[in-house]
Amino acid sequence: MMFFHFLKHCPCMFTFLIFTLFYTSTEAYDPLDPNGNITIKWDIISWTADGYVATVTMNNFQQYRHISSPGWSLGWTWAKKEVIWNMVGSQTTEQGDCSKFKGNIPHCCKKDPTVVDLLPGTPYNQQTANCCKGGVLSSWAQDPTNAVASFQVIVGRAGTTNKTVKLPQNFTLKAPGPGYTCGRAKTGTPTKFTTPDKRRVTQALMTWNVTCTYSQFLAQQTPTCCVALSSFYNDTIVPCPTCSCGCQGNSPQSGSCIDPSASHLASVVNGFPKNSITPLVQCTSHMCPIRVHWHIKLNYKEYWRVKVTVTNFNYRMNYSDWNLVVQHPNFDNLTQLFSFNSKPITPYGSINDTAMLWGVKFYNDLLMQAGPIGNVQSELLFRKDSNFNFDKGWAFPRRIYFNGDNCVMPPPDAYPWLPNAGSKQKVSFLALVMASLVALVLHAYS
Repeated sequence: MMFFHFLKHCPCMFTFLIFTLFYTSTEAYDPLDPNGNITIKWDIISWTADGYVATVTMNNFQQYRHISSPGWSLGWTWAKKEVIWNMVGSQTTEQGDCSKFKGNIPHCCKKDPTVVDLLPGTPYNQQTANCCKGGVLSSWAQDPTNAVASFQVIVGRAGTTNKTVKLPQNFTLKAPGPGYTCGRAKTGTPTKFTTPDKRRVTQALMTWNVTCTYSQFLAQQTPTCCVALSSFYNDTIVPCPTCSCGCQGNSPQSGSCIDPSASHLASVVNGFPKNSITPLVQCTSHMCPIRVHWHIKLNYKEYWRVKVTVTNFNYRMNYSDWNLVVQHPNFDNLTQLFSFNSKPITPYGSINDTAMLWGVKFYNDLLMQAGPIGNVQSELLFRKDSNFNFDKGWAFPRRIYFNGDNCVMPPPDAYPWLPNAGSKQKVSFLALVMASLVALVLHAYS
């Protein structure tokens, strides 16, 4: 009874609940990046008096999901009573209780240390290869040379042979919030290293690997972006679905929002905690931090043109090195892109229907926080193929990702229709059922 009474006074919540039931991004498997993961490799390169020296390397094999500032943090639980004597290229967030040690004090004595990357500008004698980026990792397709991070760790009280060393347990990866689930460490084939002159090959004394996969649902139980649609042949602008990322004041998951017309807006924004990764968004009907607008702009004899605009409604975040992944059957005929970079994503082999778009370095690779300049845009020119037509929403994308998260699309029956199809527009059976249920509930308790 109370539930139906709530729906009566908040019909938008019904849309949000229906979306939650059908929201499928709860698994780590991504059909557009089926082999995407972050692999952690732990290579023991020498023994010490009471342990070993190891190089730990993180490879981001995800095609379009990157780790942005404030960066990654890696944790694990020691299998025995190990300590970290020293680190190069990273540091632990806490030292822990080292009161039992006399003389040399370990870098960390915690049973479950958490390691973070060092910041750019770290002195050279504290650096190692691929370190000191503030925890930022690029995606593999966008910038493979910066999709790797590594550090060196000197471990004590660990054993000095392959039989006495025990693998750490319970690996965790935050980037910077939740979302990644790491498997168990597994012993693998020792890594081989080639000397700079390429005349000698050495290998690790022992190697183990950990694989971490991402789930959008674990990262945030509500979506983070939505899609709006429009076209030159129809005056209708289809907005993001209502309550795409939560409803104003009716869901604890939707967080806080700010009215952009409020007086003293800057002081209101600055009053919220700066160290939180929870979005602080502009009050909208969709409550999403990011909106992607796909506008069919022009139609030529052999080409058609689209304008894509990405708007940031999050007052708490500048999105650096952002990217979009767009699935559309005409991407095989993308002819020109005016102010974005692009790269095809082909998870199905020869089928080229998905593209990754991202900003031009030092021009629009930084998507500013909410405000007048909080958007980036570009135009895409496609050559028409044999299947091209504007009928039944063919020219609109099938799905869009922003920074690797699946965006909420409008329902297909809401797409802008051609003028001669307006009288033939049909309402889906699901939409009729939903409308009938809402009408019955409101009638019963009115």
